[in-house]
Amino acid sequence: MINIKIALLILLLLQIKHWYIDFVNQSMEEVKSKGIYGDWPGIWHSGKHGLATAVIFSLFVSAPVAFAIGVLDFATHYHTDWTKMNYGNRDITTPQFWNHLGLDQMAHQIVYIILIGLIVWK
Repeated sequence: MINIKIALLILLLLQIKHWYIDFVNQSMEEVKSKGIYGDWPGIWHSGKHGLATAVIFSLFVSAPVAFAIGVLDFATHYHTDWTKMNYGNRDITTPQFWNHLGLDQMAHQIVYIILIGLIVWK
Protein backbone atom coordinates (compact mmCIF):
# COMPACT_ATOMS: atom_id res chain seq x y z
CA MET A 1 0.00 0.00 0.00
CA ILE A 2 1.30 3.45 -0.93
CA ASN A 3 0.94 5.99 1.86
CA ILE A 4 0.74 9.76 1.58
CA LYS A 5 4.46 10.24 2.24
CA ILE A 6 5.37 7.93 -0.63
CA ALA A 7 2.78 9.57 -2.88
CA LEU A 8 4.26 12.99 -2.15
CA LEU A 9 7.78 11.68 -2.75
CA ILE A 10 6.69 10.31 -6.14
CA LEU A 11 5.09 13.65 -6.97
CA LEU A 12 8.31 15.46 -6.04
CA LEU A 13 10.37 13.10 -8.22
CA LEU A 14 7.93 13.60 -11.11
CA GLN A 15 8.24 17.39 -10.75
CA ILE A 16 12.03 17.19 -10.94
CA LYS A 17 11.82 14.79 -13.88
CA HIS A 18 9.38 17.05 -15.70
CA TRP A 19 11.51 20.16 -15.22
CA TYR A 20 14.65 18.38 -16.37
CA ILE A 21 13.19 16.76 -19.49
CA ASP A 22 10.95 19.66 -20.55
CA PHE A 23 13.24 22.58 -19.77
CA VAL A 24 16.85 21.38 -19.51
CA ASN A 25 17.09 18.30 -21.72
CA GLN A 26 14.84 19.23 -24.64
CA SER A 27 16.47 20.00 -27.98
CA MET A 28 15.12 22.55 -30.45
CA GLU A 29 14.60 19.64 -32.86
CA GLU A 30 12.27 18.05 -30.29
CA VAL A 31 10.43 21.34 -29.78
CA LYS A 32 9.86 21.83 -33.51
CA SER A 33 8.89 18.20 -34.02
CA LYS A 34 6.22 18.00 -31.31
CA GLY A 35 3.62 19.55 -33.61
CA ILE A 36 4.16 17.01 -36.41
CA TYR A 37 2.21 13.90 -35.54
CA GLY A 38 4.43 10.82 -35.59
CA ASP A 39 7.68 12.73 -36.09
CA TRP A 40 10.51 10.93 -34.30
CA PRO A 41 12.04 13.78 -32.20
CA GLY A 42 8.61 14.55 -30.70
CA ILE A 43 8.07 10.88 -29.95
CA TRP A 44 11.54 10.71 -28.39
CA HIS A 45 10.75 13.71 -26.16
CA SER A 46 7.62 12.03 -24.79
CA GLY A 47 9.45 8.70 -24.65
CA LYS A 48 11.99 10.22 -22.28
CA HIS A 49 9.10 11.28 -20.06
CA GLY A 50 7.52 7.83 -20.16
CA LEU A 51 10.80 6.05 -19.45
CA ALA A 52 11.73 8.34 -16.55
CA THR A 53 8.23 8.01 -15.09
CA ALA A 54 8.47 4.23 -15.30
CA VAL A 55 11.84 4.32 -13.52
CA ILE A 56 10.44 6.52 -10.75
CA PHE A 57 7.38 4.32 -10.22
CA SER A 58 9.51 1.15 -10.34
CA LEU A 59 11.01 2.23 -7.03
CA PHE A 60 7.59 1.80 -5.40
CA VAL A 61 5.49 -0.66 -7.42
CA SER A 62 6.01 -3.80 -9.51
CA ALA A 63 7.78 -3.53 -12.86
CA PRO A 64 4.64 -4.29 -14.94
CA VAL A 65 2.67 -1.58 -13.13
CA ALA A 66 5.54 0.90 -13.47
CA PHE A 67 5.81 0.07 -17.19
CA ALA A 68 2.07 0.60 -17.72
CA ILE A 69 2.23 3.94 -15.90
CA GLY A 70 5.21 4.96 -18.05
CA VAL A 71 3.26 4.12 -21.21
CA LEU A 72 0.33 6.21 -19.96
CA ASP A 73 2.65 9.13 -19.25
CA PHE A 74 4.23 8.79 -22.69
CA ALA A 75 0.86 8.79 -24.48
CA THR A 76 -0.66 11.66 -22.53
CA HIS A 77 2.51 13.76 -22.71
CA TYR A 78 2.78 13.24 -26.45
CA HIS A 79 -0.82 14.22 -27.16
CA THR A 80 -0.80 17.16 -24.75
CA ASP A 81 2.32 18.57 -26.42
CA TRP A 82 0.95 17.92 -29.92
CA THR A 83 -2.27 19.73 -29.02
CA LYS A 84 -0.38 22.72 -27.62
CA MET A 85 1.82 22.95 -30.70
CA ASN A 86 -1.14 22.78 -33.08
CA TYR A 87 -3.74 24.84 -31.25
CA GLY A 88 -1.72 26.99 -28.85
CA ASN A 89 -0.34 30.45 -29.46
CA ARG A 90 3.37 30.44 -30.32
CA ASP A 91 4.10 34.17 -29.98
CA ILE A 92 5.90 34.56 -26.64
CA THR A 93 5.12 38.28 -26.58
CA THR A 94 1.39 37.64 -26.11
CA PRO A 95 -0.55 36.76 -22.97
CA GLN A 96 -2.19 33.90 -24.91
CA PHE A 97 1.18 32.13 -25.30
CA TRP A 98 1.74 32.16 -21.55
CA ASN A 99 -1.84 31.08 -20.94
CA HIS A 100 -1.39 28.11 -23.29
CA LEU A 101 2.01 27.21 -21.84
CA GLY A 102 0.50 27.26 -18.35
CA LEU A 103 -2.44 25.15 -19.50
CA ASP A 104 -0.04 22.63 -21.06
CA GLN A 105 2.00 22.42 -17.86
CA MET A 106 -1.13 22.11 -15.72
CA ALA A 107 -2.35 19.23 -17.92
CA HIS A 108 0.93 17.39 -17.37
CA GLN A 109 0.68 17.93 -13.60
CA ILE A 110 -2.91 16.68 -13.49
CA VAL A 111 -1.76 13.52 -15.30
CA TYR A 112 0.88 12.99 -12.60
CA ILE A 113 -1.76 13.28 -9.87
CA ILE A 114 -3.95 10.76 -11.72
CA LEU A 115 -1.02 8.36 -12.20
CA ILE A 116 -0.25 8.49 -8.49
CA GLY A 117 -3.94 8.01 -7.76
CA LEU A 118 -3.88 4.80 -9.79
CA ILE A 119 -1.46 3.24 -7.32
CA VAL A 120 -2.86 4.83 -4.17
CA TRP A 121 -6.52 3.91 -4.73
CA LYS A 122 -6.22 0.63 -6.62
